[in-house]
Amino acid sequence: MAEKLHFNLVSPEKEILSADVDMVEAPGAEGIFGVLPGHAPLMSVLAPGVVKVKNGSEESRIFVRGGFAEVSPAGLTILAEEAINVADLSADMIAQRIKNAEEDLADADVTQETREAAQTTLARMKELQSAL
Repeated sequence: MAEKLHFNLVSPEKEILSADVDMVEAPGAEGIFGVLPGHAPLMSVLAPGVVKVKNGSEESRIFVRGGFAEVSPAGLTILAEEAINVADLSADMIAQRIKNAEEDLADADVTQETREAAQTTLARMKELQSAL
């Protein structure tokens, strides 16, 4: 039997997923990264985007609105600010999030950090919208 990666995805509300899987792709702040069994230890800030969980021929996709990822000898743990199964997302929900991000960008009182976060969120939401 092939070696598996233990993966936990947790949001403030609940544990979303805890399973032994083949691979996970996550939207890091510096770009998308993949984690396989035996990966070197790593910590990363997550950007808004889709976490892809691959197990055999199955693939699960979960939208995360930022958070942190930690790879350790025990596996990969993602602590997400928010996590929603992509299958549960609607076009209306994504359109509202795009509108909110555009309003954040238009706000004259935002800091550079807030502006960059809103730009990242807006870009990822538009990517997600085109994927539906």
